[in-house]
Amino acid sequence: MSRVGKLPVAVPNGVTVTVQDGLVTVKGSKGTLSQALRPEVKVEVNGNEVVVTRYNDEKASRSYHGLYRQLIANMIKGVSEGYSKVLLINGVGYRAEVKGSILTLNLGYSTPIEYMIPEGISIAADGPAKLTSSGISKERVGQVAAEIRSLRGPEPYKGKGIKYETETIRRKVGKSGGKK
Repeated sequence: MSRVGKLPVAVPNGVTVTVQDGLVTVKGSKGTLSQALRPEVKVEVNGNEVVVTRYNDEKASRSYHGLYRQLIANMIKGVSEGYSKVLLINGVGYRAEVKGSILTLNLGYSTPIEYMIPEGISIAADGPAKLTSSGISKERVGQVAAEIRSLRGPEPYKGKGIKYETETIRRKVGKSGGKK
């Protein structure tokens, strides 16, 4: 039995979970999320908890069991609390600015990069060197943060670029003068 999959998901007050026609819908104070279900798993709402079960012990069923339990747990947390990722910008002249739904990044290229902020995600520029991406979908918040980071990933010599707040960059030693 899946260690993750067999755990019930607690539903906090103010959050409703409905299962209809192979679709799980979670509504909360921050919004609504829905997820289509695979035929290998079954989701039941028992009072204040959601239980995910599988129909058989095939490999695909076992793998989807824990996955869908965690997806539903993430949806419940998202509509009640929300998710956020913090990005740090390091480098001389590197900065970010938010105007409406456009994020403008100056990352050492000849022209500034304009990134369209997707619907359902909010990005706040906490100063010129710190960005906070937030929303109710863990997947979309992480995807937007990864796309912004990929515009100028951190380099190992001086640490210039965009990195996650919790990320540590393994620094390398530069060239040494040496004898000729």
